[in-house]
Amino acid sequence: MRMFGDHLAGSALQARRRAIVKTLCYRLIMVLVTVTVAWAVVGDVSDAVNIGIVANVVKTGTYYLYERTWDRISWGVSASTSG
Repeated sequence: MRMFGDHLAGSALQARRRAIVKTLCYRLIMVLVTVTVAWAVVGDVSDAVNIGIVANVVKTGTYYLYERTWDRISWGVSASTSG
């Protein structure tokens, strides 16, 4: 089992790939939620899909940058101790 400290010691590329996969999975779910809500509000599937795609492309980039920024902030992260 990997401990939290092991993740911090991993390569930057691995951490970046993980952040990308997390981002894409999360955004896929959010696209479905946004399209469903937009469809309920506007009543048109085509408009709902357009709203869902545009909103989530912007949110995907924002989320990725947000995650990468927090990866660089050590506040609140406990340093692991080696035995």
